[in-house]
Amino acid sequence: MTKQFHGHVLSDHALDQIFNEARTYNGWLDKPVTDEQLHAIWNLVKMAPTSANMQPARIVWAKSDEAKTKLAECAMEGNKDKIRAAPVTAIIGYDIDFHEELPWLFPHTDAKSWFEGDEESRREGAFRNSSLQGAYLILAARAVGLDCGPMSGFDAEAVNKAFFADEPRHRTNFLCSIGYGDPESIFERSPRPDFDRFNRIA
Repeated sequence: MTKQFHGHVLSDHALDQIFNEARTYNGWLDKPVTDEQLHAIWNLVKMAPTSANMQPARIVWAKSDEAKTKLAECAMEGNKDKIRAAPVTAIIGYDIDFHEELPWLFPHTDAKSWFEGDEESRREGAFRNSSLQGAYLILAARAVGLDCGPMSGFDAEAVNKAFFADEPRHRTNFLCSIGYGDPESIFERSPRPDFDRFNRIA
């Protein structure tokens, strides 16, 4: 039987940890992130809603010194040290040919046929839905007690060649460092708009 959690509001403490007090970190404490924590993050990420359960994200967790050095070489100067210092930096990529997995991911109907022969549609869908999964990754990492430092500022083609050479249909979306954030590495939070500034109810 499916459990129902409708109407349950998270505690203020939980909301602060995931949203209100969470920050984007530029520096990291010398404290490791375990493989078990990465598995725990993925077990939450995979629950993200994606169109037809396409699950297009393909994640490389750059954890070894070798992998972090290789990734840092693909980043702009201001991000190199961030990547080297972080316990882990996740490369959130996406598979243009995600539709090949749909027969088991979405067995209710022939969803694979929806995307065959239309690479542009697949590329758009993979990018949008992997972005959604990447956002869930940030929330998941915070939910298990870690901090995040999502970033652009890298050569996507260089990252593709360095980490997806064996999967030529995979592409890089964005990066996200993960660990225990150093409070000294952040500045005062930038403004956040009230509802009426960028919203309207139609």
